[in-house]
Amino acid sequence: MASRVFRDRDVLSPDYIPDRLPHREEEIRSLGSVLAQALKGSRPSNVFIYGLTGTGKTAVTLYVLRRLVAKARSIGVNVLYAYVNTRQRDTAYKVLADIAASIGVRVPFTGLSTAEVYARLVRGLVRRRGVLIVVLDEVDWLVKRRGDDLLYKLTRIGYELPRGAMQVSLVGITNDVKFVDMLDARVRSSLGEEELVFRPYNAEQLEDILRERAEKAFHPGVLEPGVIEYCAALAARVHGDARRALDLLRVAGELAEREGASSVSVEHVKRAWDVIERDRVFEVIRSLPLQARIVLLSLVLLRWRGVKSTTTGELYNAYSLVAERIGIDPVTQRRVSDIINELDMLGVINARIVSRGRYGKTRIITLSADPDTVVEALSVDPLLGRVLRRLRGRG
Repeated sequence: MASRVFRDRDVLSPDYIPDRLPHREEEIRSLGSVLAQALKGSRPSNVFIYGLTGTGKTAVTLYVLRRLVAKARSIGVNVLYAYVNTRQRDTAYKVLADIAASIGVRVPFTGLSTAEVYARLVRGLVRRRGVLIVVLDEVDWLVKRRGDDLLYKLTRIGYELPRGAMQVSLVGITNDVKFVDMLDARVRSSLGEEELVFRPYNAEQLEDILRERAEKAFHPGVLEPGVIEYCAALAARVHGDARRALDLLRVAGELAEREGASSVSVEHVKRAWDVIERDRVFEVIRSLPLQARIVLLSLVLLRWRGVKSTTTGELYNAYSLVAERIGIDPVTQRRVSDIINELDMLGVINARIVSRGRYGKTRIITLSADPDTVVEALSVDPLLGRVLRRLRGRG
């Protein structure tokens, strides 16, 4: 049965790359000029792209690469690209296997050493000609969990290949604007041959993006006045996140469709915001490593005792007790401090630095996500769920 609301809801999907990317013309030109070297059969410089979530980094990269590959094909030059989201493919084995697959080298899901997968990739590159551009999206997740050895190896792979082999260029994408400072100097210099910074969209730019997508996504007259402006205004508050704006519009449409409404209203957008925020927090927490979930659990338990805000030291003490209680070896305070940074970046907690005069500066940590959603997400883990059920309500 045809939808009364949507003409093509896929247009609002984060995976959809439109024929035009409003307000990213300069970024398209900049990245295109760097990667255009591949059309001459030369290795483009490695590129490091950073900016906050929803600023168009992945869309621009794939937009440029698809056109680059098409142009190369038309002039008889072999240019390929491999796109790997390292948050989803979070081991060296998986990353290397995906890159190998992009040039037609098959690697089993398991059963080989990482060194053997790398060797197969190198042999595949030696047998081929042209240029391979490897995109490592959310590369900070891979490095934070696995270290930067693989990243360094990939930035240097071209120098290990004989003359005439397929050349390799890297594009690293991160949402963490401070990530580059965490890299070893040798990796930073190799990966950051060229750098591109993506600025957040403002509300007016988000409106333009939404209007272009809405024209294809919805039947005429379905969106009530003010819907696009309201979606854009809400997303502009979240550092100009176009992905959030598109999600809002899509979910608002789905809510209207579900209740049999013939139009999408501002009220639908308000409800969509609540749904998206809950789902986002739930998914973020569910996918966290165990130690990060224990840190978050410790913050929840402190809150239940009436402690609404705490310091890194106090949270570490609470975390150590919880870890010991459930039989998990605690990590160092420095590692917990890193976890706090990650949770802050994800928007689950708020960690702000305050001055205490002659006592120096300290971080004040509070829970910023909805407490009930946090507890529900943590409870998915049977171990942490038992702790929460046992301690809930004790105060």
